[in-house]
Amino acid sequence: MTLSSNVIKQCALLSSLALFSLSSAMADDHTNKPVVEQLVDTLSTIAGPHPGIRKNHAKGIVVSGEFIPSPDAATVTNAVHFESPATPVTVRFSNTTGIPDIADNNPSSFPKGIAIRFHLQEDTYTDIVSISVSRFPVATPEDFLGLLNAVATSGPDAATPKPITQFLASHPAAKTFVETPKPAPVSFATQPFYGVNAFKFTNKDGEVRYGRYQIIPVNGQEYLTDEQRAAAGKDYLFEELPRRLQQSQVEFALGLQIADKDDALNDPTVVWPETRQIIKLGTISLDTVDDNGKQFAKQTMFNPLALTDGIEASDDPILLARPSAYAISFGRRISGQ
Repeated sequence: MTLSSNVIKQCALLSSLALFSLSSAMADDHTNKPVVEQLVDTLSTIAGPHPGIRKNHAKGIVVSGEFIPSPDAATVTNAVHFESPATPVTVRFSNTTGIPDIADNNPSSFPKGIAIRFHLQEDTYTDIVSISVSRFPVATPEDFLGLLNAVATSGPDAATPKPITQFLASHPAAKTFVETPKPAPVSFATQPFYGVNAFKFTNKDGEVRYGRYQIIPVNGQEYLTDEQRAAAGKDYLFEELPRRLQQSQVEFALGLQIADKDDALNDPTVVWPETRQIIKLGTISLDTVDDNGKQFAKQTMFNPLALTDGIEASDDPILLARPSAYAISFGRRISGQ
C-alpha cells in the first residue's frame, strides 16, 4: 500500500467512524463532546502540546518482515492471512503517552505497545494492536475518561486526597493495573505483548471460538534489573533494536488464548486463567527497520477493527470505542494539530 492511497483510505475510515463517535455517550452534563473525543482531548492535556503527533504511543519505531501461519491456525479461522503461505507485515513498537521524546526507561512510558499490519492482497490489510500487559485498567470508555481526568487533575498543587487516589480507591481493577509490575525489557524483541480484547474466530466449518492474542518472543522474555534500568539511556530500546536486526531476525510467536464458556468476553480488566488453551497461529519474523517509518507512522492509523473474514469483534465496549478515538487522533495528526 502506498502512503498516498493509505491516507485516502484512512480518511474514508474517519468518516465512517465519526458516525460511531457522534453517537457515543456523554461523560457529564458540562460538555457536548462524545466520550471518545474527550479521551483524545485529555490525553493531549496530559502530554502537553505536540502538534502533528500521536496523542498516545507517540514515540515509536517501524520495522518490517513477514508472517508464516502454523498448521493449527486454519482450525481456528478461515482468515486469509492464516491460510496463505506467507504475508508481509509492518510492525510498530512504541512507548505509552503522547510525549514524542519520553525516555524508554521512564515508568510513564509503560506499558509498551505493538501494532501489526498484515498486508493482504489487493491493497487491503488487517491489524492487531496490543500492549505489554495482559489487562486494561477499566472496562468502559467512560471509566477510562474518568481515569485520565483523574491523572490530569492530580498535579503537585492538587488537594489531598488527589483525584487519582480517589479514583483508584473506587476502581479496584484500575488499582490492580497500576500496581501490576511493568519491568523494562532488554529489547522490544524480548518483550511479550497481549491483546486485552476478545475477538470471535470462525473456521471453514463454521465453528466459533473466542480468543485473545498473545505475541511472545521466540527466544524468551528478558528484562533489565532495577540498576540496569536506572542506568539505561533515554533511547536505549530505539537504539538497540536496529543493532539487533543487523545481526539476525527477531521472531515472535503469535498465539491465541481460547476462552472457556464462563470467561469474560467483554471486560478487558479480567485476565483469563493461564490454564486456558493457547493455539499457535504462526510466527512473525522481523528483519528490517523501515527507512520511511516516521512518514508511514504519521500517515497510518492502525485499527483493531480493520478485520477480515473469519474474525469479528466482540461486544467489548473498550474495543468498540478504540477505532473512533484513534480516528480523531489521526485526523488531528494529519492536519497538524
